[in-house]
Amino acid sequence: MKRIVVAGAGPAGMMAAAAAAECGGHVLLLEKMPRAGRKMMITGKGRCNVTSADDIPDIIKNTVGNGRFLNSSLRAFDNVDVMTFFESLGVPLKIERGNRVFPQSDRASDVVNAILRRLHDQNVEIRTNTAVSELLAADHGVRGVRLKDGSDIEADAVILAVGGASYPATGSAGDGYTLARRAGHTVVPIFPALVPLVTEEAWVKELQGLSLRNVRATLYYAGKKAQEEFGEMLFTHFGVTGPIILQLSRCASELLSMGVDTLELRLNIKPALTYEVLCERVERDFAKYERKQLRSGMIDLLPKRLITPVLNTAGLSPTSSCGQISTKERKRLVHVLQSLPMTVIGTRPIAEAIVTAGGVDTREINPRTMESKIVSNLYFAGELIDVDAYTGGYNLQAAFSTGHAAGCHSVSNLEGREDDGGTEDNRSGTARLAGGTIDPGG
Repeated sequence: MKRIVVAGAGPAGMMAAAAAAECGGHVLLLEKMPRAGRKMMITGKGRCNVTSADDIPDIIKNTVGNGRFLNSSLRAFDNVDVMTFFESLGVPLKIERGNRVFPQSDRASDVVNAILRRLHDQNVEIRTNTAVSELLAADHGVRGVRLKDGSDIEADAVILAVGGASYPATGSAGDGYTLARRAGHTVVPIFPALVPLVTEEAWVKELQGLSLRNVRATLYYAGKKAQEEFGEMLFTHFGVTGPIILQLSRCASELLSMGVDTLELRLNIKPALTYEVLCERVERDFAKYERKQLRSGMIDLLPKRLITPVLNTAGLSPTSSCGQISTKERKRLVHVLQSLPMTVIGTRPIAEAIVTAGGVDTREINPRTMESKIVSNLYFAGELIDVDAYTGGYNLQAAFSTGHAAGCHSVSNLEGREDDGGTEDNRSGTARLAGGTIDPGG
């Protein structure tokens, strides 16, 4: 029986362990934290958005960071397979708005506990509070791992599924990037994706806690439209967050990392109305409240806390009379209502990001098997790979698909090599590693 070591008991690692055991492997699952599935417990605001019910092409499209890399693994273990997997474990699912799939219980713990029961039934050994510090090298690849306590564990194959660098309190502290580099892999520079944005204007921060629905946010750089999203957002003490902001954040984060000087977020508070219809609406309201001050005359149009910032941006005094506003001033106000500007000066730290963008270069990984093209018997799965997606269950689907592929092929590839006459590696460009540990100079 082939000995498979899986490092990292997140969604990708647990799925990899389950798949490897199903394929006949003797599996050891290592987790540095006291409990497996810590990060999975907080996904979907504690409800665990396990996957998306979208068609495969749409899942790939919404996986904005190297989605095409998932084509093989996703089709081998797709969203229907994920749903079938969990329901077979006694976790009934439901499909909500936006094709988001959740457990009917709305408890992420049900999902995590179901996988853990499955691993127990498969006789997978799980060791918590156990961190991997090094990969052990053989002539043709890896032969196991060295733990932080200095002990070595021999293995026929190693699967790295230790996550990215977001939410380090759950165990994702970026350890895998160091291990990958030491094995000779390229790590594409990481940056936060699905992360709140920091804005410059003081008035934005003063609106902390105000939520807006059915608005359109558009990101601009150097006067050019980069991306726009429609839906819900929230003002915070540092800037803005919420579903549509998170969707925009990857683009914003990438542009900021490239040194873009001017990054602007424009908010259309009334996107359902054309400019002309909104002009008429404002004119009616001002006629209705012609003897009142502007801050009172716009109460039917905007949340109370948003009125003064909008008026100030439009260059209008909140204490001016509605009946005294000129046509030119009304048009200027309508323009602001449909294009309220905010200056994006940064993102929250990567530790607060839902997902890490960047990671192990996909060009150095076999997309069907998840095996390294550089080091034989070394596999990657989950967020450690340079693959990331929007919210909506896409990131967990990527973790499950890559984990399943790595788990299955870590066993079947070994058997295939034995059938071919040993462990000779005939892939071009494969590094020949000396015995010992894998390090930058090894």
